Amino acid sequence: MAANMYRVGDYVYFENSSSNPYLVRRIEELNKTANGNVEAKVVCLFRRRDISSSLNSLADSNAREFEEESKQPGVSEQQRHQLKHRELFLSRQFESLPATHIRGKCSVTLLNETDILNQYLEKEDCFFYSLVFDPVQKTLLADQGEIRVGCKFQAEIPDRLVEGESDNRSQQKMEMKVWDPDNPLTDRQIDQFLVVARAVGTFARALDCSSSIRQPSLHMSAAAASRDITLFHAMDTLQRNGYDLAKAMSTLVPQGGPVLCRDEMEEWSASEAMLFEEALEKYGKDFNDIRQDFLPWKSLASIVQFYYMWKTTDRYIQQKRLKAAEADSKLKQVYIPTYTKPNPNQIISVGSKPGMNGAGFQKGLTCESCHTTQSAQWYAWGPPNMQCRLCASCWIYWKKYGGLKTPTQLEGAARGTTEPHSRGHLSRPEAQSLSPYTTSANRAKLLAKNRQTFLLQTTKLTRLARRMCRDLLQPRRAARRPYAPINANAIKAECSIRLPKAAKTPLKIHPLVRLPLATIVKDLVAQAPLKPKTPRGTKTPINRNQLTQNRGLGGIMVKRSYETESEEGSSFIMLPCSFPDGRGRDPLLRQWKASGLRDSFKLTASSQAPNLPLKVKPTLMGVRPPVPLPAPSHPASTNEPIVLED
Repeated sequence: MAANMYRVGDYVYFENSSSNPYLVRRIEELNKTANGNVEAKVVCLFRRRDISSSLNSLADSNAREFEEESKQPGVSEQQRHQLKHRELFLSRQFESLPATHIRGKCSVTLLNETDILNQYLEKEDCFFYSLVFDPVQKTLLADQGEIRVGCKFQAEIPDRLVEGESDNRSQQKMEMKVWDPDNPLTDRQIDQFLVVARAVGTFARALDCSSSIRQPSLHMSAAAASRDITLFHAMDTLQRNGYDLAKAMSTLVPQGGPVLCRDEMEEWSASEAMLFEEALEKYGKDFNDIRQDFLPWKSLASIVQFYYMWKTTDRYIQQKRLKAAEADSKLKQVYIPTYTKPNPNQIISVGSKPGMNGAGFQKGLTCESCHTTQSAQWYAWGPPNMQCRLCASCWIYWKKYGGLKTPTQLEGAARGTTEPHSRGHLSRPEAQSLSPYTTSANRAKLLAKNRQTFLLQTTKLTRLARRMCRDLLQPRRAARRPYAPINANAIKAECSIRLPKAAKTPLKIHPLVRLPLATIVKDLVAQAPLKPKTPRGTKTPINRNQLTQNRGLGGIMVKRSYETESEEGSSFIMLPCSFPDGRGRDPLLRQWKASGLRDSFKLTASSQAPNLPLKVKPTLMGVRPPVPLPAPSHPASTNEPIVLED
């Protein structure tokens, strides 16, 4: 009954996902909603897996400093790995969660120098914290509420002086004596002097303009003059004047007028007092944050003094009564029965009912944490395609502490190898991306935000094995089957056997001759000449008569004839074309084919590479002169359409 009863101030586990670890929260309030359900207003505590890698490195450096200062006993790597699961980070973030999601109690304490870290591993459901995490600013700072316990906070007591030995300590560094209990005055004389000091303070406030506005009545001025600041000033006056009442009276009322002593309650305005109450409601007694966010123009000492004076006022008593009335109306405790529903990640055995998660798991798989093969119950863990599972005890450890007992492949460290990071300390988006209940679209978005550049560097033995053991490696076959595993250890072992023999007969290296850059650029320019840009000037007027006359020429694009090109020695050939006769055949084309120039031009190769220039052998050009083109059979100007046939 007591184990299932949860009260305000308890540290509890909350479950927000069946596959993710529990959330550790502290109950601040228990509120009953309109529909009868109970909601808990809780303070958020974060694990290492919830913060970034840069903040994790900062937490590691803080842990190393703590171990050096407190002289902690040595721990193994597995214990150090599990201690990171016991560390939490306090925050000032609040959230409301249904009370039915509570899954048990835990203990969270502030870490100090007297604690031994191994003690937290010996206790169940025990955590510690030493740093405060800000989810908005993404910062990790030391807790201001640290209990100063340890050797560095203890006073160093000097040795006792022997009788007759002089004190050689510097008196300026010692504390100043402000009151002598063995003074010649009686208690009645001291009380009379204090009454005179209050009267002088009341008269001084009546003369001061600002004080008369704040305390318009005589009663308020007398109450302000009766505060501790007036009594301290009176007793200090007696000490400075050697407890001579006549000299002390004259000091209270000098020649310029009575002395006015005001404390922080009188110096602060009403608006500043309202800001302080609002900040106190938000931050509590964290005066550094109060000064930074609400009262930056006030000093820290002024805020602390005002707080303790404010606690003596009626305003503080009224607020205390209001809070007590609100606390009476709220729930003090709530009973949550033990959660007994089966977990969706539970792997059902063969003889059980079908349809549950875990179907299709291979037999003989071991636990990813403790590597055991026997367990009363198994739970699916990690990505579904890897078919990882945990035993019952490791599953409870994963849910409570947010990690595994030993680093594994999914936690960033393979069995037998060491990696710098583990999955147990990944950030929340990265950890959710490995969850089997995260969709592929959401996983792609999460991975895109946390993508980082990395470099894969192989060893010399691996590079040698690729060349010497190509018959075993079969890189082309492996590239076609990227999902098939490669036995790298067997290939390296075979390489080490072949290596002594290969040293006597080194591999043949065929040097590759590379052309200089100037030659490559010259060839590119010759193969693809740049077209000259037409200047953007005034457009040349078109002579329509000239266009009409050009229709009678033998070339299609009205360019220079074959004879003109060959005379200038150009490598570009313009093939002539004529118009077909009445039977649909081209007499000029038949004459050109019969002349034997078709073979020298290599028309098939030229059509496949139209961008390359056409080269003609000079001997052929000399043996087979060009045939003169006959005149066209149609008139120079005609209104009939021109038909071109291929």
